[in-house]
Amino acid sequence: MPARRVNPRLVKLHRSYSVPELALCLDVHKNTVRNWQRDGLKPIDNCRPILFQGADVRTFLAKQNASRKRPCPPGTLYCFRCRQPREPALGMVDFVARTAATGNLRAFCGTCEGVMNRNARLADLPATMPGLEVHITRATPSLSRRPSPSPNCDSERQVTK
Repeated sequence: MPARRVNPRLVKLHRSYSVPELALCLDVHKNTVRNWQRDGLKPIDNCRPILFQGADVRTFLAKQNASRKRPCPPGTLYCFRCRQPREPALGMVDFVARTAATGNLRAFCGTCEGVMNRNARLADLPATMPGLEVHITRATPSLSRRPSPSPNCDSERQVTK
């Protein structure tokens, strides 16, 4: 199972944390904090209890989260099966518009044949998918008028006695 991204902003910069406090603050197990220490998170000193400076923890977690990112270069979409940016199969991409300016690019992975998605702006399509055939589907128009309310509404009934 892939590692969950931990939000580094939950850690206060000018506070020192022990292992249990840091685990509680970030909602992870104490062994996870110890694994981070093994992977390069530096404690304040080597005395017990082991304490970590909040700024160091935040920097470490931000670097760790950034190392997992896989930015998509032009002409590719991210495949969740392959966990890599991949080119679409047969060079064909569908653009399904959500609004007048933005939409979702959909294509099949050229490697595993899984469905890939990517958000994009309609104006940026030539730069996002250069040299690829993009089939554009316009968004369905939204309802502009609402139907009149039902004449059988209870609030309009008059009670006669």
